[in-house]
Amino acid sequence: MTEMKLVVAGAAGRMGRVLIQTVVDTLGVTVSAALARKDSLALGQDAGLLAGCGAINVPITADPLAAVVDADGILDFTLPGYSVELAALAAQARIVHVIGTTGFKPDELAKIEAAARHAIIIRSGNMSLGVNLLAALVKKAAAVLGPVFDIEIAEMHHRMKVDAPSGTALLLGEAAAEGRGIPLAGHEQRGRDGHTGPRREGDIGFVSLRGGTVVGDHDVIFAGPAERVILSHKAEDRSIFARGAVQAALWGRERHAGLYSMQDVLGFGAE
Repeated sequence: MTEMKLVVAGAAGRMGRVLIQTVVDTLGVTVSAALARKDSLALGQDAGLLAGCGAINVPITADPLAAVVDADGILDFTLPGYSVELAALAAQARIVHVIGTTGFKPDELAKIEAAARHAIIIRSGNMSLGVNLLAALVKKAAAVLGPVFDIEIAEMHHRMKVDAPSGTALLLGEAAAEGRGIPLAGHEQRGRDGHTGPRREGDIGFVSLRGGTVVGDHDVIFAGPAERVILSHKAEDRSIFARGAVQAALWGRERHAGLYSMQDVLGFGAE
């Protein structure tokens, strides 16, 4: 099979540069286009040189339509509005769209679901193998331990992260809720301040910490009578997300149009 031609969105950013490095280092894939904002100072620069992996003869552009014309897939860790725009283009081109963007509103998610009627969209709050294994363990633990164990999810990220709770924390919250057989909506507690009274039974709590250069730390705490179970994941480098995204793109190349997750890619979604 020919190399899979991938568009890297947000190519001038930290994650975009890691994605380019990862694609260059991975057999079976190649960078066919690199996208940045219309006001980016990186426009016209060689994407490989900017990423620190040598020239790849792919100039950074702000034209997503031209970028997807000859592509097989898009790797996208950008912003919700831009991801929705790219999803529509992926649907038109009938290609794979891997979305690692977080912080979507319900109407934006609805547009992505609509695009998945024609595109192969793989969306996840976290693309790493370890986090998706953690989610599977959280779902199982929530089912086994039951509501007598309170669930709290603590996450910490670098000071520049703009959304909270993190997409990974929400992914873990959804896994916990699924394990309990309840919807997360209506059973989540995202902040406490002042005289809150006792903890509401059945809630799944979230706490978000921001500071420094932390890539991503997540702890899922099951606090029961006289004992606690803590499941944790610490991300040490953004390359874990990039490797997962490339793996997802290759997996998606063989799939029909639809909306998938990393649980599907890694086989954790099967019962």
